[in-house]
Amino acid sequence: MTHYLILSLAVVGIVNTLYLSYHTIKRTDVACLFFPKEWCRKVQHSKYSKTLGIPNSFAGLFMYMTILFLTLFYLNGVVPFWWVQIPIAIGFLFSMYFTAIQAFVLRAFCTWCVISAIDFIILVIAAFLY
Repeated sequence: MTHYLILSLAVVGIVNTLYLSYHTIKRTDVACLFFPKEWCRKVQHSKYSKTLGIPNSFAGLFMYMTILFLTLFYLNGVVPFWWVQIPIAIGFLFSMYFTAIQAFVLRAFCTWCVISAIDFIILVIAAFLY
């Protein structure tokens, strides 16, 4: 059952990061739900929106796709479960880092980043309390 939760959360993350990646490519602002619009814009256009020149939305999309495919491979007996746990742990650490940046440096939150952080919190619980 846990594996299907991980698959579902990976799909949620893929949809979320596809939305963010689309707006990154189009250079348009994301919709800001639950927070002031200026906050999302501040986060989206900050120097922290890229890591090593790569937009965080692209890296997140890659990470969620990796989790999805590795979970499918695990379910088919191709890889051990710890292969799924590694990208979940890495994604969780990056997500918590970026959440701290939003809270303590930018003092602004992006709806889509918060969704991703919640997604990774649930993923790490599912993967490590397996």
